Amino acid sequence: MRAIIKYGCVMLCIVYLASCKHQESLTKSSESSGKISTSLKKKYAQQLGVSESDIKNEKLYQFINDWYGIKYKYGGKDKNGIDCSGLTSFLYSVVYKKTIACSTKDLVNEVKKIKESDLREGDLVFFNTNGKSISHVGVYLQNHKFVHASSKKGVMISDLNEPYFKKAYVSSGRIK
Repeated sequence: MRAIIKYGCVMLCIVYLASCKHQESLTKSSESSGKISTSLKKKYAQQLGVSESDIKNEKLYQFINDWYGIKYKYGGKDKNGIDCSGLTSFLYSVVYKKTIACSTKDLVNEVKKIKESDLREGDLVFFNTNGKSISHVGVYLQNHKFVHASSKKGVMISDLNEPYFKKAYVSSGRIK
Protein backbone atom coordinates (compact mmCIF):
# COMPACT_ATOMS: atom_id res chain seq x y z
CA MET A 1 0.00 0.00 0.00
CA ARG A 2 2.86 2.40 0.86
CA ALA A 3 4.45 1.73 -2.51
CA ILE A 4 1.21 2.69 -4.30
CA ILE A 5 0.87 5.91 -2.31
CA LYS A 6 4.54 6.74 -2.89
CA TYR A 7 4.16 6.03 -6.63
CA GLY A 8 1.02 8.24 -6.74
CA CYS A 9 2.80 11.12 -5.03
CA VAL A 10 5.76 10.84 -7.41
CA MET A 11 3.41 10.89 -10.42
CA LEU A 12 1.55 13.94 -9.09
CA CYS A 13 4.86 15.76 -8.62
CA ILE A 14 5.96 14.90 -12.16
CA VAL A 15 2.66 16.09 -13.65
CA TYR A 16 2.80 19.29 -11.58
CA LEU A 17 6.39 20.06 -12.56
CA ALA A 18 5.69 19.32 -16.21
CA SER A 19 2.71 21.67 -16.21
CA CYS A 20 4.79 24.40 -14.54
CA LYS A 21 7.53 24.00 -17.15
CA HIS A 22 4.92 24.09 -19.93
CA GLN A 23 3.35 27.26 -18.49
CA GLU A 24 6.81 28.82 -18.08
CA SER A 25 7.69 28.10 -21.71
CA LEU A 26 4.35 29.54 -22.89
CA THR A 27 4.96 32.70 -20.88
CA LYS A 28 8.53 33.06 -22.14
CA SER A 29 7.56 32.50 -25.77
CA SER A 30 4.75 35.07 -25.61
CA GLU A 31 7.01 37.60 -23.86
CA SER A 32 9.97 37.04 -26.13
CA SER A 33 8.04 37.38 -29.35
CA GLY A 34 7.89 41.13 -28.72
CA LYS A 35 6.03 41.60 -31.98
CA ILE A 36 2.47 42.73 -32.19
CA SER A 37 0.36 40.33 -34.24
CA THR A 38 -0.40 41.36 -37.81
CA SER A 39 -4.15 41.06 -37.26
CA LEU A 40 -3.99 43.30 -34.18
CA LYS A 41 -1.89 45.87 -36.08
CA LYS A 42 -4.30 45.82 -38.98
CA LYS A 43 -7.38 46.12 -36.75
CA TYR A 44 -6.11 49.11 -34.76
CA ALA A 45 -4.41 50.81 -37.70
CA GLN A 46 -7.78 50.87 -39.45
CA GLN A 47 -9.61 52.05 -36.35
CA LEU A 48 -7.10 54.85 -35.70
CA GLY A 49 -6.68 55.81 -39.36
CA VAL A 50 -2.92 55.22 -39.34
CA SER A 51 -0.56 52.82 -41.08
CA GLU A 52 0.19 49.43 -39.55
CA SER A 53 3.78 50.53 -38.95
CA ASP A 54 2.44 53.19 -36.54
CA ILE A 55 1.00 50.52 -34.23
CA LYS A 56 4.03 49.64 -32.09
CA ASN A 57 3.04 49.19 -28.44
CA GLU A 58 1.94 45.55 -28.25
CA LYS A 59 1.00 45.68 -24.57
CA LEU A 60 -1.21 48.73 -25.10
CA TYR A 61 -3.14 47.36 -28.06
CA GLN A 62 -3.44 43.89 -26.55
CA PHE A 63 -4.81 45.49 -23.38
CA ILE A 64 -7.34 47.51 -25.39
CA ASN A 65 -8.29 44.41 -27.35
CA ASP A 66 -8.84 42.41 -24.15
CA TRP A 67 -11.03 45.12 -22.59
CA TYR A 68 -12.82 46.48 -25.65
CA GLY A 69 -16.59 46.43 -25.15
CA ILE A 70 -16.51 45.73 -21.40
CA LYS A 71 -19.54 47.53 -20.00
CA TYR A 72 -19.33 50.68 -17.93
CA LYS A 73 -19.94 50.45 -14.21
CA TYR A 74 -19.39 53.43 -11.92
CA GLY A 75 -16.69 52.43 -9.42
CA GLY A 76 -16.09 49.20 -11.36
CA LYS A 77 -12.60 47.83 -11.60
CA ASP A 78 -12.93 44.48 -13.39
CA LYS A 79 -14.40 42.85 -16.47
CA ASN A 80 -17.86 42.81 -14.88
CA GLY A 81 -17.82 46.58 -15.39
CA ILE A 82 -15.30 49.40 -15.20
CA ASP A 83 -15.40 53.18 -15.10
CA CYS A 84 -13.14 55.62 -16.93
CA SER A 85 -10.67 56.24 -14.12
CA GLY A 86 -10.56 52.54 -13.21
CA LEU A 87 -9.72 51.67 -16.82
CA THR A 88 -7.07 54.39 -16.99
CA SER A 89 -5.46 53.31 -13.72
CA PHE A 90 -5.50 49.62 -14.63
CA LEU A 91 -4.16 50.30 -18.14
CA TYR A 92 -1.27 52.26 -16.64
CA SER A 93 -0.42 49.48 -14.20
CA VAL A 94 -0.47 46.76 -16.88
CA VAL A 95 0.96 48.58 -19.89
CA TYR A 96 3.32 51.14 -18.34
CA LYS A 97 3.99 49.46 -14.96
CA LYS A 98 3.05 52.66 -13.11
CA THR A 99 0.65 53.07 -10.21
CA ILE A 100 -1.61 56.07 -10.63
CA ALA A 101 -4.75 57.33 -8.91
CA CYS A 102 -8.11 55.67 -9.47
CA SER A 103 -10.24 58.80 -9.55
CA THR A 104 -10.49 61.37 -12.32
CA LYS A 105 -10.17 64.26 -9.85
CA ASP A 106 -6.96 62.80 -8.39
CA LEU A 107 -5.54 62.02 -11.84
CA VAL A 108 -5.79 65.71 -12.80
CA ASN A 109 -3.27 66.40 -10.02
CA GLU A 110 -0.88 63.65 -11.14
CA VAL A 111 -0.17 65.13 -14.56
CA LYS A 112 1.90 67.90 -16.01
CA LYS A 113 -0.50 69.88 -18.20
CA ILE A 114 0.29 69.83 -21.90
CA LYS A 115 -1.27 71.36 -25.00
CA GLU A 116 -3.65 69.23 -27.02
CA SER A 117 -1.26 69.66 -29.96
CA ASP A 118 1.54 68.04 -27.89
CA LEU A 119 -0.37 64.83 -27.09
CA ARG A 120 1.46 61.53 -27.47
CA GLU A 121 0.60 57.94 -26.69
CA GLY A 122 -0.17 57.38 -23.01
CA ASP A 123 -1.08 60.97 -22.18
CA LEU A 124 -4.36 61.58 -20.38
CA VAL A 125 -7.25 63.58 -21.78
CA PHE A 126 -9.82 65.12 -19.44
CA PHE A 127 -13.41 66.11 -20.08
CA ASN A 128 -16.28 67.88 -18.37
CA THR A 129 -19.24 65.61 -19.16
CA ASN A 130 -21.48 66.60 -16.25
CA GLY A 131 -21.52 70.36 -16.79
CA LYS A 132 -19.82 71.06 -13.46
CA SER A 133 -16.18 69.91 -13.42
CA ILE A 134 -13.72 67.43 -14.87
CA SER A 135 -15.61 64.16 -14.75
CA HIS A 136 -14.17 61.90 -17.47
CA VAL A 137 -10.69 60.68 -18.47
CA GLY A 138 -9.21 58.69 -21.32
CA VAL A 139 -5.79 57.57 -22.52
CA TYR A 140 -4.54 59.15 -25.72
CA LEU A 141 -3.43 56.79 -28.50
CA GLN A 142 -2.63 58.68 -31.71
CA ASN A 143 -4.27 60.57 -34.56
CA HIS A 144 -6.72 62.33 -32.17
CA LYS A 145 -8.00 58.96 -30.84
CA PHE A 146 -8.21 57.88 -27.22
CA VAL A 147 -9.42 54.82 -25.31
CA HIS A 148 -11.89 55.26 -22.48
CA ALA A 149 -14.84 53.68 -20.69
CA SER A 150 -17.98 55.28 -22.06
CA SER A 151 -21.02 55.22 -19.79
CA LYS A 152 -23.20 54.19 -22.76
CA LYS A 153 -20.96 51.90 -24.82
CA GLY A 154 -18.33 50.64 -22.39
CA VAL A 155 -14.63 50.46 -23.25
CA MET A 156 -14.08 51.95 -26.67
CA ILE A 157 -11.95 54.23 -28.81
CA SER A 158 -13.25 57.70 -29.63
CA ASP A 159 -11.99 60.74 -31.52
CA LEU A 160 -11.20 64.07 -29.87
CA ASN A 161 -12.67 65.76 -32.96
CA GLU A 162 -16.15 64.30 -32.40
CA PRO A 163 -18.44 67.24 -31.55
CA TYR A 164 -19.33 65.79 -28.12
CA PHE A 165 -15.69 65.43 -27.05
CA LYS A 166 -14.61 68.68 -28.68
CA LYS A 167 -17.19 70.52 -26.56
CA ALA A 168 -16.45 68.54 -23.34
CA TYR A 169 -12.62 68.63 -23.64
CA VAL A 170 -10.94 70.47 -20.74
CA SER A 171 -7.25 69.59 -20.71
CA SER A 172 -4.51 67.07 -21.35
CA GLY A 173 -1.67 65.90 -19.20
CA ARG A 174 1.35 63.68 -19.01
CA ILE A 175 1.93 61.53 -15.92
CA LYS A 176 4.76 63.11 -13.90
